[in-house]
Amino acid sequence: MLDVMSLSYPFQTLLLGCCVTTPSRRYLSKTRRCLVQATPPSSVILNADGSGKFSEKLHVPNLDSGRGAPFVIQGSAVGIIGGVSVDATLKFLRKLVEFSSQDGVNSTPFVLCSDPLLSKELLSYERSYFVSSTSKAENLKLDSSPIVQTLRNKRVFLENSGTSCIVMPCNVSHSWYEQVSEGCSVPVFHMAECVAKELKEAKLKPLEAGSPLRIGVLATNATLAAGFYKEKLQNEGFDVVLPDRATMEHTLIPAIEALNRKDMEGACNLLRIALQVLLVRAANFIILASDDMRDLLPPDDPLIKKCIDPMDALARSTIKWVKSSGQNT
Repeated sequence: MLDVMSLSYPFQTLLLGCCVTTPSRRYLSKTRRCLVQATPPSSVILNADGSGKFSEKLHVPNLDSGRGAPFVIQGSAVGIIGGVSVDATLKFLRKLVEFSSQDGVNSTPFVLCSDPLLSKELLSYERSYFVSSTSKAENLKLDSSPIVQTLRNKRVFLENSGTSCIVMPCNVSHSWYEQVSEGCSVPVFHMAECVAKELKEAKLKPLEAGSPLRIGVLATNATLAAGFYKEKLQNEGFDVVLPDRATMEHTLIPAIEALNRKDMEGACNLLRIALQVLLVRAANFIILASDDMRDLLPPDDPLIKKCIDPMDALARSTIKWVKSSGQNT
């Protein structure tokens, strides 16, 4: 198995390991399967074993090992740890490139670790919290220590490779943010903290004068159980509206079941009901903290205006930090 590592150079992004693409802003829209078609300077492709550790080097041009790192990046590359969904990771990359190149400057370079085994483990963990709408089974609550170790291995790899900061564009991965980021020498951005601070800076007005500003959160059971969205939002002074048990059992869980059956219309209608329930409870805006839910609503749906994609805030915060640190050249 190969970990996918990506380096973005001026007007070109290369994905190394599983696919190669040489785009402009649509850089991730079309890919071709191959081992390596082009390799930029100071790059390397590594084997990753089942534990997420890197072993045999397959290609190492101009390798600078620095502190035992697999390779060292010169500049301001953002380290990215992929999560449950490859599609979600690619969407974050699109946002990172598009947002950072809006002023006509080169897009922010990045290095991506995307591990199918980690994705499978994260998905299994999420499903251990998933209770079918027709089942009364208790949560399995799988042991998360292998996931934490794998995430830490990838964080250390990215840190030692010279990345200027690290992000995890995956909601459930933030359940172990403290363990993963502990001891890291570069910033590790927290997605929920980024969106909470961005909402605070927006100085939004509550629905009723004198009442607190209320933010709703729709997510999977695993993400809600971790509690980090509630914590980060409350730290910024927001009231937090979470779906109650009935909403989860009768709308959110059936919506995910419908999505798994490829019943997109049914999933979309159930998501609309869940959103309306939170809006009726006086939520000003709703954070869609789920890879499965983000793209269900069509762009012209009126409810979209009330929804917040936390990956937008993560991408903007990352770009802002890179630019303000003076590293993006």
